[in-house]
Amino acid sequence: MPTSLRLAVAEFRNRPGRAVLPGVALVVGVACLLAALMLSDAMVRATDEGAPAVPAGVDLVVRPPLYGGDGVLDQATADRVAQVAGVTVAQPIREVRADLLLDEGGRATDRRATADIEPDREDLHRVPILEGRSPGPDGEIAIDRVTAHEHGLKPGASVRVADARGKPLDVVVRGITKRGSLAEEPMIVVGEGLAAKLGGEPRVEAIYVVGGDRDAVARAAGAGFQVDTRAAIAAEPSNNDLAAVLLPFSILALATSVFVASATYRAVYAQRQRHTALLRCLGAHRGPLVWANLLEALLTGVAAGLVGAVLGGSVAWLLARLFDGTGLSSLLGAVELSPSLLPTVGQLVIGVVTAATLSAFAAVRPALAAARISPLAALRTSEGQTPDRAVVRRRRIFGIALVVTAAVLAALAVLARGSLAAIFLVLFSGIIAVFGLFGVLGPVVVPALGRIFGSVASRFGGAQWKLAAAEVRRVPQRSASVAMPLLLAAAMVTFFAVTVGSAQRMEDEFANEPRPDAVVADSGGRALAGAVGAAANRPEAAATVVVHGVEAEQSDGEGHTFPTQVVGADPERLREWLTRQNVDAKDFAPGTVLLDEWYAERFGAQLGRPFTVEGLPGGPRTATFVGTVTGSLLDDADVVLADPDLAPASKVLVAFEPGADPAAYEAGVRSALADSPTVLVKTRAETNAQNQRYLDLGIVMLMVLLGLSVAVAVTGIGTALTISVQERRKEMALRRALGVTKGGLQGGVVAEAVLLALVGVLGGGVFGLVYAELTLAAVGVFAWPTAAVVPLLVGGTGVVVLAVLAAFGPARGASRIRPAAGLAAG
Repeated sequence: MPTSLRLAVAEFRNRPGRAVLPGVALVVGVACLLAALMLSDAMVRATDEGAPAVPAGVDLVVRPPLYGGDGVLDQATADRVAQVAGVTVAQPIREVRADLLLDEGGRATDRRATADIEPDREDLHRVPILEGRSPGPDGEIAIDRVTAHEHGLKPGASVRVADARGKPLDVVVRGITKRGSLAEEPMIVVGEGLAAKLGGEPRVEAIYVVGGDRDAVARAAGAGFQVDTRAAIAAEPSNNDLAAVLLPFSILALATSVFVASATYRAVYAQRQRHTALLRCLGAHRGPLVWANLLEALLTGVAAGLVGAVLGGSVAWLLARLFDGTGLSSLLGAVELSPSLLPTVGQLVIGVVTAATLSAFAAVRPALAAARISPLAALRTSEGQTPDRAVVRRRRIFGIALVVTAAVLAALAVLARGSLAAIFLVLFSGIIAVFGLFGVLGPVVVPALGRIFGSVASRFGGAQWKLAAAEVRRVPQRSASVAMPLLLAAAMVTFFAVTVGSAQRMEDEFANEPRPDAVVADSGGRALAGAVGAAANRPEAAATVVVHGVEAEQSDGEGHTFPTQVVGADPERLREWLTRQNVDAKDFAPGTVLLDEWYAERFGAQLGRPFTVEGLPGGPRTATFVGTVTGSLLDDADVVLADPDLAPASKVLVAFEPGADPAAYEAGVRSALADSPTVLVKTRAETNAQNQRYLDLGIVMLMVLLGLSVAVAVTGIGTALTISVQERRKEMALRRALGVTKGGLQGGVVAEAVLLALVGVLGGGVFGLVYAELTLAAVGVFAWPTAAVVPLLVGGTGVVVLAVLAAFGPARGASRIRPAAGLAAG
């Protein structure tokens, strides 16, 4: 071991630049990992600090069953708990839905707020306040910091909420809470007095208990309810959903860095092959040489881990600002995240240990291959070595085994579709497949792909292109090392383009589903006044129909219960409206029922036969099933009865005249209903625009996170080409001695880079296409491959351009090789 250590230190001292080259990719990979950890820590910290906390004076908390059940917390439960010996307080902790009138013109939006109702006792207040104070019982609210940031609200500002009748109610913002919104839905805090004015049915989410014995309280609450101490609730793990989003991309970036580092190690060890062979001639054994290389890799990893950990904070800060600028932060429920610029001691250790471990892992196979060189190789050039057939055979068997393993994981991912495990199975399947196809089998796969472009280059290109094509095939191991980062970059670009294209196609299909051109409804589900129907009949509307909706539950033959949207409508008006939508409903009349297509199939409805609708306010109702209709056409209704008296009016469905302006219609209805601020007009165009916005945000997030891995892959292009040129100094010096100009030498290096880039685009493109489809299947979505052509073309061109740019430095260095010095160094 001392000999190995001395060899490793000597290599670092004599050739520090070459020794640290494999660590460049690891620096970027570790920076991405630490950035994900720091950003998720900042998100968790913001969530923890802002989450409602059990007050210090509370001893026990009664909560609903963790995984559902029949138990429902209510005032009766609190009354039973209050009668337990020793209990002095049994306070129900409630929340209610509310409408904030913050939209343009002081109207509500379809994003209703969740209002936590703080008890009148201040010692039981649970929502942490960032600015100001908790609201009083009436006329005051506290608002989440995301909504406050978006609308410029500060303590003391005046806002409006809607009361139980949907009328404006002026309130004062007394505080800004530490927590954020929930998927762009505001989170507010109100007192008991204001909650009584908001209407709605408050939901009891917990009961705070002061005093009493835990077992006695549990018996009084009833079976199924959770009864925990305040300390036990405080010790529960934090919700780290953002880490679950960022972690797969961090693993992908790290895996990419390992592939690039391994390829670089292979090239480095091949470059000093003569040095290794001379040591073998002098009596060095394979063991010390392998250990020397691994210790060198450990030192490289430690250095890369330190640098990457320090850079991780800057990457996390840039990601946070990007999320703020694009609106992703608001969607995730936080704004102005401030991750630490410097890593903690624990994060620093994680970065160093991860980089050192991955660096040593990446160096194992290249180190073992380098130590197998025979002493006689000292008398040969590195390029004259013929790989041992047994080694080649073992490599191929190992590569095939890895590809089979990747295929098995991919199949398991499809079987587990729709779960988080499926995503990780696809991720690890992709990593193993890359390692098997392009790492282990790279010397076979890359030259095979190179023949496609090499044959074309040999016929139509100049001498440089012929030499470049021959060079790719002549030294397959080196070509595989250079092509690896290019393959990874192309695979990620294709993956992104196909995923985006498929998502856009599904969005287009959703946008083209039959839907009302507009829906007029109250944001809080309140009954619509008669004036709403009149206001909806504007010149832009070709037909309107008022529907009267109710929530019900229907049981199928297997005993499964399904939530059911039941609507009643005037049969004549509905037939007219459906006719405008090219739907034949001539048989729809009193005593009949229309069903959604899926719903009818699920419950076995037969045309002309009676069908019983369960769960209605007046009891079950039986009507004759006369036809199906696409549920989306009636704003997701499942059952349609020919009865306008089923319930109060809930919605007005609108079909526009050809060429009507949706914005003008919306503005006209809003103006006519100025005294009804909770009545919303949701046009189809607006819904499509909102869905497209969410898709665009998802694209931005995917592009940024995949860009981290592409950045890692790009670092490998320059390092691999640099080592390749250094390795071929004698060959290039010989070319110069034979009369090749500096420009010709540079053109040859650039031509080789372009050929390898095209190999990378082809191989990586097919690989990215396959795994994009696997990812879609893993999340439970099937779509035929549809690539976003512009990103695909731009990305593929970008990979080639990056390869050319990365080749300029090595090509310039090659042109500076003097023939005499290069031949003497060989």
